[in-house]
Amino acid sequence: MIQRQNEQIKMIKEKIKAAQDRQKSYYDKRRKSLEFQVGDHVFFKVSPVTEVSRVLKSQKLSPKFIRPFEALSRISPTAYRIALPLNLSKLHLVFHVSQLRQYVPDPSHVIDLDPVQVREDLSYEVYMVRIADHRTKQLRGKEISLLKVIWSLSDEGDAILETESRMRELYPELFV
Repeated sequence: MIQRQNEQIKMIKEKIKAAQDRQKSYYDKRRKSLEFQVGDHVFFKVSPVTEVSRVLKSQKLSPKFIRPFEALSRISPTAYRIALPLNLSKLHLVFHVSQLRQYVPDPSHVIDLDPVQVREDLSYEVYMVRIADHRTKQLRGKEISLLKVIWSLSDEGDAILETESRMRELYPELFV
């Protein structure tokens, strides 16, 4: 009886090991080990934060990374010290590789510095430029008044639908 239990335990351990090995192989196929050399340039990850909640807006097209910065030193296999400008001087200089992306220099590539002012928490502010359109949408018997708003740091054609009530709260001077 004890021998049979030991055999069952051994079989269970083998099946668990096989499942773990299978999952590890799936992970390893998709995994890219990021490694930078001292002096390489890397893009730095930021997140857009606005004062207005997004109603129907996808975050797909918002910028994820900002201009290239120089990698000063390698702290560990997963941490690097990068050179930051003065407006980000309050940030710690060491970042995990998940926050960085490789920049491959191209002589024909001219980097325009965006007018983005990144805050200490790696976010930036977006402000309203103008209201492009007004429409009413029917949802389950309710009427919702929506405004098509053009925000800073977006192209002229990139407008976002916001609820009129929310915009009235944030910008009461526009609705006199």
